[in-house]
Amino acid sequence: MTFNGLFVYKKLNKIEEYLEELEEFLKFTDKEIFDDSMKMHIGERLFQLIIDEILDINQHFIGELDLKLTEDFQGTFDALADNKIISKEFSNKISGVVNLRNIIVHDYEKFDKKLFLKDLRKNYSDFKKYIKFIVKFLEK
Repeated sequence: MTFNGLFVYKKLNKIEEYLEELEEFLKFTDKEIFDDSMKMHIGERLFQLIIDEILDINQHFIGELDLKLTEDFQGTFDALADNKIISKEFSNKISGVVNLRNIIVHDYEKFDKKLFLKDLRKNYSDFKKYIKFIVKFLEK
């Protein structure tokens, strides 16, 4: 197989679209979000969609560039860091999103909505940083 940069750019465009929606979501106050469960579900779903796109990109890099296979999705960030696609520091920071995504999808009763919203507000710019790392690598 051949590395498909167009595939990656399409995925990055989807992430950017979701980020625009997420930024609109984050304009609501915490109270507005907690008082309207639909708003909360929108935030959760956008987060999940962003992570799914990121994991697709990570797996594409691993598969097409013949990088070391990982045991789990969280490890895909390490594989990219080991190959200088993203920094190790950034990999350590962002890889935890996989666990949160899995809790939202598979183990919702353990989901702490207040902590999720707090962390999302604080760290959603990491998704933009991820895009920058990937674009920088693709432009080499």
